[in-house]
Amino acid sequence: MELIPNLPDDVARECLLRSSYQQFPVIASVCRAWNREVSLSQFLHQRKASRHSQELLILSQARVDPAGSGKIIATPEYRISVLESGSGLWTELPPIPGQTKGLPLFCRLVSVGSDLIVLGGLDPITWQAHDSVFVFSFLTSKWRVGATMPGVRRSFFGCASDSDRTVLVAGGHNEEKCALTSAMVYDVSEDKWTFLPDMARERDECKAVFHAGRFHVIGGYATEEQGQFSKTAESFDVSTWEWGPLTEDFLDDTGDTVSPPTCAAGGDLYACWGGDVMMFLNDKWQKVGQIPADVYNVTYVAVRPGKLIVIGNGKALAGYGEATVGYICDLSSSRWVKLETHGGHVQAGCFLEV
Repeated sequence: MELIPNLPDDVARECLLRSSYQQFPVIASVCRAWNREVSLSQFLHQRKASRHSQELLILSQARVDPAGSGKIIATPEYRISVLESGSGLWTELPPIPGQTKGLPLFCRLVSVGSDLIVLGGLDPITWQAHDSVFVFSFLTSKWRVGATMPGVRRSFFGCASDSDRTVLVAGGHNEEKCALTSAMVYDVSEDKWTFLPDMARERDECKAVFHAGRFHVIGGYATEEQGQFSKTAESFDVSTWEWGPLTEDFLDDTGDTVSPPTCAAGGDLYACWGGDVMMFLNDKWQKVGQIPADVYNVTYVAVRPGKLIVIGNGKALAGYGEATVGYICDLSSSRWVKLETHGGHVQAGCFLEV
C-alpha cells in the first residue's frame, strides 16, 4: 500500500518528515501505514539527518499567580512547559492522568528518543516519596505509566539519560533520610529496570550527567555528613558495566561549594557556579565566562551545539511564582542573548529533538 496514493513512497516519506511534531498524533490516526511510519525509530533519525527535526526545551515550572498578587505559595503547583526553539512558541503539555495537584515536587525530567520521562519526586500534598515513572510520547501526544523504580523509594537522586534508549539513576536518600550508594538503569522501550553495581560512596543530593559514554555522578553527601557536600565524583562506563575509580578532587577548581554546581554535558562538560561558567578542560575546571548578573540562582543548564542555555531566578529571594530569567550564550563569541521565558520557578528540565 502506498503511503500517499499516486506518489512514490520516498516522496511521501519526505512530506511526513517535514511535518511539525504537533501534527504527529493526527498523522498517526489517518491510517495504519502512516502510524507505522512515524512510529519507526528510523523516522526520527531521518528527521534529524535531514534537519527537519524540531528542538524542544522542556521545563518543570511552577504556575505563576495570574493576578500578580505576590502572595507566597507554600506548595507550588508544577506543570510541564515546552519551548519550540525555532519559533519561540511556548506551550504546555496535558497534565499527567491522576496527578491533580501537578507534578511531583523535585521530580526529574529526561528525554529518550521522542519520549519525555518524569521520575520520582515528592507528593505535593503528603510529601511522601514517589517511585513513579511517567512517559509522554511526542509521537502520540499521550502519557503512559512506566514501570516503577525498584528498591527503596528514593528522593533527590542524580539522573541522566543516554538520549537514545536508557535512563540512569544514582544516589539520593530513602524515606529514613539515609543516603544511598545504589544505582539503576531504565530501558524505556522495554519498560524494564536493572540494578547497577553500587557506587563507592553514599551520594545524597548529587548531580549527574551522561557524557562520552559514561554516567557521571557528582558531589552529594553521606548520611552522617548532612549537607557537607563532597567534591568527589565517579563515572559508570556503560560499555564495561563498571564504575571507574573515585575522583577525589573533581570539584576542587569550582571554589568552596555549598552544593555541587549545576552541570550539563554536550560535546564538552560545563558547570555554572558562583556567577561563573566553568568548562572541564585538561582534567580540571577552568572559567570560560560569566553568567549575566540578573540570573541570581541557576536552576537549569543545558549544552546544545554551539550554545549554552542558562535558566534561573530573576530575583535574589524569588518566590516559586516569580518569573524566571533565561539566556542563551553563543559559545563561539561568548555573547549572551536573553531568552523569552514565562512561568515561575524551574525545578528540572531537558532538551528533546523530535
